Amino acid sequence: MTVVDRYAGSARIAEPGEGIGLDELALATRNHGLPLEALRYEVTPPGLHYVLTHFDIPAVDPGSWRLEIGGAVDRPVTLDLADLTARPAVTARVLLECAGNGRARLEPRPVSQPWLLEAVGTAEWTGTPLAPLLEEAGLSPGAVDVVFTGADHGVERGVEQDYARGLPVAEALRPEALLVWAMNGQPLPPQHGAPVRLVIPGWYGMAHVKWLTRIDVLTEPFTGYQNATAYRLKVDAEDAGEPVTRIRPRALVAPPGWPDFMTRERFVRAGVVPLSGRAWSGRAPVTRVEVSTDAGSSWHEAALAAADPAHPFAWRAWTYDWSASPGPAELLVRATDEQGAQPVEPEWNRQGMANNLVQRVPVTVLGAAVG
Repeated sequence: MTVVDRYAGSARIAEPGEGIGLDELALATRNHGLPLEALRYEVTPPGLHYVLTHFDIPAVDPGSWRLEIGGAVDRPVTLDLADLTARPAVTARVLLECAGNGRARLEPRPVSQPWLLEAVGTAEWTGTPLAPLLEEAGLSPGAVDVVFTGADHGVERGVEQDYARGLPVAEALRPEALLVWAMNGQPLPPQHGAPVRLVIPGWYGMAHVKWLTRIDVLTEPFTGYQNATAYRLKVDAEDAGEPVTRIRPRALVAPPGWPDFMTRERFVRAGVVPLSGRAWSGRAPVTRVEVSTDAGSSWHEAALAAADPAHPFAWRAWTYDWSASPGPAELLVRATDEQGAQPVEPEWNRQGMANNLVQRVPVTVLGAAVG
């Protein structure tokens, strides 16, 4: 159903010099990112994990909740929460990152949730594999896409909708795809999709549908709004663009020293300053992390923690010792996977998607403490 609203049409691009508006500020207040000092946690506490909610957080009663699996299947299935949690359980440590992470750093700025770099987190998700449920339902030989629909309902760019995303059948049948009911050993919090959500490791967050109510198998590509219109990599409004899928490589540094309250500029003492952070990619394993302490003039390889075969879709720690001299400095960090490195210059697109531009951290190095 299409309704008329003042945001109908393609995503708006901010005018030159236009600051963050009240609508964007309201989005930034409802949603929240990971405080970057929380990169110290290998597993992100739920309250520090990033959150993006498209519409309202729905009020879902776990006692009356049902999941329906239908469409192009031989045996439609309806499950309640007890049915689902009685199935074989798996716990996986998986990184989630919003596809719009870094949007506010683009110029001109796409007007939407104004993420800087904090839309990320790694949690331990407990649930049951999706593939056996689909196989028990009996997929049609002609199945192409699997559509996941949540209980959240609203209007986006003039289109009234339940939030729904489609995945290719091959992705839905991956053994890593989970229907999840717990986060870090506790029932899912409301903002993270209670009572049940999808987790599809390696994909940007838009694919991990929360408050799941329906799974439909289609024999043709899904053309719903969140696939066909939103989450597209395109420069011109008229272009169809390419779909956003797997997470591009990124590294972040945990803020060193201490901050200025307003600007978040960092201050450290001269001497050896240990730097640390996390790196990840959803498309291929990270192969290296590099740090620049001179605004990108030179790069130095950081020590990257060994990949943990038990957690292939989690982030990895890195460390680097910086010999800091008094004066201003700018730290940069970039990750490289088997397909390439993070860009130093932004790759602009009109929805502000998958912007994995390198992080820049201004730091003032003070003289060594006396006494």
